[in-house]
Amino acid sequence: MEQKEIYLSKLASQKELYAEAAKKLGAASIADADELRGLLNSVSDDIKYMIYESNEDIINDSVREIIGIFTEAEKNNPHISMEVIEDEFLNLIDSEARITSESKPRSLVHRDGELHPAVHIWIIKRKDMGIYVLLQKRSHEKRIAPDCYDVSAAGHVGQGEEFRSTAVRETAEELGLKIHGSHLELIGLMKNCYTAEGIKDNELRAVYLCREDVDVDRLVLQSSEVSDVCWAEIDELLAVMDEGEFKHCISLDELALIKKAVF
Repeated sequence: MEQKEIYLSKLASQKELYAEAAKKLGAASIADADELRGLLNSVSDDIKYMIYESNEDIINDSVREIIGIFTEAEKNNPHISMEVIEDEFLNLIDSEARITSESKPRSLVHRDGELHPAVHIWIIKRKDMGIYVLLQKRSHEKRIAPDCYDVSAAGHVGQGEEFRSTAVRETAEELGLKIHGSHLELIGLMKNCYTAEGIKDNELRAVYLCREDVDVDRLVLQSSEVSDVCWAEIDELLAVMDEGEFKHCISLDELALIKKAVF
């Protein structure tokens, strides 16, 4: 049975949503509900529509309308079946390393390996002539690299967001640490592609420094993401990473970037 994927973003206008439906259904245009309903009623080959709905906590009446029309078509046309999947939508990155207006469900971005934006936040402090970085230990529940030490906080840039505001949000969500965007120092953009277990996570990361002497005992960790945190002196960290017994998913290139920015 043929499958077609349709992306319904709650941030899109009615015109944009019907244009998406038209594009995926092979129609020149669909102006309104009646035209979509008529097109689906005329389907004569077996087909399954995978309808992806973005997960923002808002109501978009046009998204509801379109899903309702597909639900009605499934009942009335024996050739049609459908499934509605709620997912986070991510904007894609263009060839000039810019965030575009084109968005796509996160699960499909990771399936297809498309370049998308993400942030890494390194919280650092100076102590006894050394530079210390705050590491998080990834939760046991994580699909990728569970129980591994990682960057202080990180996350994908959701559709409609930008790098810096995402960095502020992710730090608050994962660590319970509220920081102002002005306290984040952008030290570089880095591409990274990780492939495992059917996921191809192809990211353009904005890497930020936050120079804060954080009391780890006062952090409120997001249990689904982070199981523990600790400070590590950067040269000592590099040494244990080189020994190969330290379970981590830390980028050596990012640590080099930190050293270059700080020293």
